Amino acid sequence: MKLCLFHSLQNPLPKRLYLPSKPKTLPTQFVNSAKHIQTLLQFSTDAQTTPIQSSVQTLNFISYSKLLSQCAASKSVRVGMEVHAHLIRFGFSQDQSFRNHLINLYAKCRFFGHARKLIDGSPEPDLVAWSALISGYAQNGLGKEALSAFHEMHGLGVKCNEFTFPSILKACSSTKVLGLGKQVHGVVVVTGFESDEFVANTLVVMYSKCGEFGDSRRLFYSIPERNVVSWNALFSCYVQSDFFGEAMDLFEEMVLSGIRPNEYSLSSIINACTGLGDGSRGRKIHGYIVKLGYDSDSFSANALVDMYAKAKGLEDAISVFEKIAQPDIVSWNAVIAGCVLHNCHGRALKLFRQMRGSGIRPNMFTLSSALKASAALGFEKLGRQLHSFLIKMDIESDSYVKVGLIDMYCKCEMMDDARVLFNMMPKKDMIAWNAVISGHSQMAEDIEAVTLFPEMHKEGIGFNETTLSTVLKSTASLQAISICEQVHALSVKTGFQSDMYVINSLLDAYGKGGNVENAVRIFKECKTEDLVAFTSMITAYAQYEQGEEALKLYVQMLERGNKPDSFVCSSLLNACANLSAYEQGKQIHVHILKFGFMSDAFAGNSLVNMYAKCGSIDDAGRAFSEVPERGIVSWSAMIGGLAQHGHGKEALNMFHQMLRDGVCPNHITLVSVLCACNHAGLVTEARKYFESMKELFGVVPREEHCACMIDLLGRAGKINEAMELVNTMPYQANASVWGSLLGAARIHKNVELGEHAANMLLALEPEKSGTHVLLANIYAAAGMWDKVAKMRRLMKDNQVKKEPGMSWIEVQDKIHTFIVGDRSHSRSREIYAKLDELLDRMHKAGYVPMVEIDLHDVEQSEKERLLRYHSEKLAVAFALIATPPGAPIRVKKNLRVCVDCHTAFKFICKIVSREIIVRDINRFHHFKDGSCSCGDYW
Repeated sequence: MKLCLFHSLQNPLPKRLYLPSKPKTLPTQFVNSAKHIQTLLQFSTDAQTTPIQSSVQTLNFISYSKLLSQCAASKSVRVGMEVHAHLIRFGFSQDQSFRNHLINLYAKCRFFGHARKLIDGSPEPDLVAWSALISGYAQNGLGKEALSAFHEMHGLGVKCNEFTFPSILKACSSTKVLGLGKQVHGVVVVTGFESDEFVANTLVVMYSKCGEFGDSRRLFYSIPERNVVSWNALFSCYVQSDFFGEAMDLFEEMVLSGIRPNEYSLSSIINACTGLGDGSRGRKIHGYIVKLGYDSDSFSANALVDMYAKAKGLEDAISVFEKIAQPDIVSWNAVIAGCVLHNCHGRALKLFRQMRGSGIRPNMFTLSSALKASAALGFEKLGRQLHSFLIKMDIESDSYVKVGLIDMYCKCEMMDDARVLFNMMPKKDMIAWNAVISGHSQMAEDIEAVTLFPEMHKEGIGFNETTLSTVLKSTASLQAISICEQVHALSVKTGFQSDMYVINSLLDAYGKGGNVENAVRIFKECKTEDLVAFTSMITAYAQYEQGEEALKLYVQMLERGNKPDSFVCSSLLNACANLSAYEQGKQIHVHILKFGFMSDAFAGNSLVNMYAKCGSIDDAGRAFSEVPERGIVSWSAMIGGLAQHGHGKEALNMFHQMLRDGVCPNHITLVSVLCACNHAGLVTEARKYFESMKELFGVVPREEHCACMIDLLGRAGKINEAMELVNTMPYQANASVWGSLLGAARIHKNVELGEHAANMLLALEPEKSGTHVLLANIYAAAGMWDKVAKMRRLMKDNQVKKEPGMSWIEVQDKIHTFIVGDRSHSRSREIYAKLDELLDRMHKAGYVPMVEIDLHDVEQSEKERLLRYHSEKLAVAFALIATPPGAPIRVKKNLRVCVDCHTAFKFICKIVSREIIVRDINRFHHFKDGSCSCGDYW
C-alpha cells in the first residue's frame, strides 16, 4: 500500500485537531430512563459491570459520555448497547461526541461491524472516531485492518495526532510492514510529533519488531529524555527477538544512567536470563527485585519461576512459587512445566491436582504439560482423562494439543489410539508426523516408522533433523542399508548432513547395518569432537570384528579431550572380548574404575563377558560378584562364560542360584544352559531342561535351542534321537543344525550321515569351504581316499577355497596374527627355532604327529612339516619367547582347534610349565599339567 497524500500532512506547527467535548447533560424528563439503566446495571450478572454502577449519577442530570467511557473500559458491551438504544430513542445518536464514544466502545469490545457502521453512517467522521477504530484494530491484533482504516482516513484528509500515530505504528509492527512504518515516521517528523514520548517509544518498537535494530537504537538514543518506558520498549523487543545478551547490556546501561527499573523492566530482563540459561545472573536480578520491593509483583514472580526452572534449578523455582500469595494460571503453568522439564513427572501431576483444587481452571498449556508427565510415566488412564478434559474445553482440535495427545498415546504404547488421532487431523504438520513416526520407532515398529517417511515426503510436509534421526534409528534396527543410503542422499541434498544428530544417526545406521566403510567416511568428513559419534564408530568397529580400530579410535578420542561414558567402555570391552585382548581389556577395566562406572550395569556385564571371552573365568567371576544389581544379562553372561570354558556343572549350579534369587531365565540364558550341558556331555540334564523350558519358564524352544540339543545328542552318539528331533521340530533345519550333524558324523565316522548333512549344507551355503573339508575328513578317517580326492577336485572346480586357519595373540598391547607356515613376522627366525626345540622335546616325551588328519596328497614327512607349523603352534611359540616365564598364554583361533595341535599343547604346557588357553570357534581349552579342560570332548 502506498500513501499518496502525505504531503498534505506536512505542517511545520501541529495544531490540536479536536478539543475534548463537554459531556451532554439530559433534561429532567429523561431521569427515569437513566434510572432504568441504573437498575439494569445493578442486576447485571456480569462481574465486570460493578465499576459502572457508580457512574450513574443520582443528581438531576446523567452524563452518558462518562457512562459510555466506563462501558468501554470494562468492555461491558451489553450495557453499552442499552445506552446506545437510549441515545437513539431520545435523539442523541447523531451527536458526534456520543458517536465517538460508541465507536470506541465497539472497537475495544471487538464489535467492529457496529463500529464501522457508525463511522460509515457519519457524514464527516472526525479524527477521534478514526483513532478509536484504528486503536481497536491494533489492540486486538488486527494489523491489516488497522492499516486499511488508516488509508481510508488519510484519503478523506483527516490528519493524525499523537494518539493516532502509536496505533498505526503498532499495526506496522504486528504486520512487519516496514516501508509503511518508515513513511509514517516521515510524517511524524514533519508534523513535529517525534518529541512525543509515546510516539517516539512506538517508533523504537516498530523498527525493532521489523528487524531494524540499528535504526531502532539510533532513534532511541535521539530521544532527549529517555524514561523507564523508553528503555523498556527497546530491550523488551530485544528479548522478544531472542537477542538476550544485547537486552542484558541495555538493562545495565539503563541502571547506570540512573533510571530506576520498574516491574515490567525486571520481568523482561528475567526472561532474558532465561533465554541465556544464565541462572547466576538471574539470581542477581532476583536480589534486585527484592531490594526494589517488586517481589510481590505477579509478572516478576512468574518470570522468576520460569527462569529458575529453565536456567537454575527446580527447587529454586518451587521456592519462589510457594511465596506467591495467589498464584495465577501463568504461575502454575511455569512451575508444572518446570517439573516436566526436570523429569519430575510425579511432582508435576501433584501440582496439577493442587492447582485444580485451588479453583484455577487449567488451560491448553497446563494440560499439555500434564499430558507430557502422563506420557513419561505411562499413565494411560490419566492420559485418557486429560483427553476427555480437552474435548470438554473444545481445544482438542488445536494442533499443538493434538500432537501432545499423540505423543502421550505413543509413550503409553497405544499406537492404535495415536494413529486414530493422527488420521483425524485435517491438516498434519511436521510435528505431528514426527510424533507418530517416533512413536512407531519407540515401539520397535520400525517398518511402520520407515514406511511413513515417504508418505510424509509425498504430502509435501518437509522434514527436519528429528525426522531423519528417527527414521535412521529404525533403519539401524532393520539393518536396511539401502534405505539408509537413500536417507543419507536426501540429507546431503537438503543440507542436513552437517547436523550432528543426523551425522550420529547415520553412523549408527551404517555401523549396525555392517557398512563400516561408509560410517568411517562420514566420521572422517565431519571431523567431529562429539562423544556420541565416537561411541557409534567404536561400537561399529567392535561389532564387526575390527577391534584394533576400535581401540585406536578410543585413544584418539581421549587425545581430543573427550571423557568416555559407560557405553563407550562397554563397546571397547566387547572389542577386547572379540580379540581376546586380555591386557587391553584390563586397561579398560582400570578406566571404568577411574571414571566411576562400576555401578553401571552395562559396564559390569561387559566386564564379565570380556573376561570370560579372554579366557579368564576367575576374573569374570570377580567382575560378576561386583555387579551391584545382577539382572538376567549378568547371570546369562556368567553362565555362558562357564559353559564356554567347559565348566558345565558350575554353570548349572550358577543357573540354580539365579533361580533361587528370583531371576527368571530368558531364551538366551537357556541356550547357555544347554551349551553347558553340551560341552560337559551332560545329556540327561540337557534333555530335562529342553523338555521343561516352556512349562517351567514360559520359553518356547527356538531354533538355537533345537540346534544346541541336536549337537549335544549327535556328539554323544545318539544319532537316531538327534535325527528324530530334526524331523519333529517346528522349524526348517538351518545350516547350524546340519553343521552339528556333520560334526557328529566326523566324530563317530558315520559316512552316511556325513554325506546327507553335507548335501543339505551345500544346498544352503554352497560358498562355505568348511563343509567340503569336514566331509573330506570323514572320508579320510574311513580310508576312502578316492572320495577325498574327489572332494578336493570338486573344491577346485567350484573355486571353493579352504578358509585358512588364523591365530591371534596379544603381547604388550599389540595383537600378533599368524597363519600356517607364516614367516612374515619380524621374529620369525626365533619363533621357528623355538618351535623346533619344542618339537624335539615333545617327541622325546612321546608325542606322535597325527598325520592322518592332513588331507594333502603328499609324503608323510611333508605332512608332518605342515602340521608342525599350524598357526596356533606359531602363536604359542611366539608367546614363549615374548612373554615372562610362567605367564599364561592366551591364543584365539578362527576355526576349530585341530586334533594334532590339541595333542601337542598337552605336551607343551607340561614341558614349559605354563597354562595355555586356546579359544577356538566353539569354546575354550585350558591346557595345564598335561591335560585339557575339555577332557578331549570338543
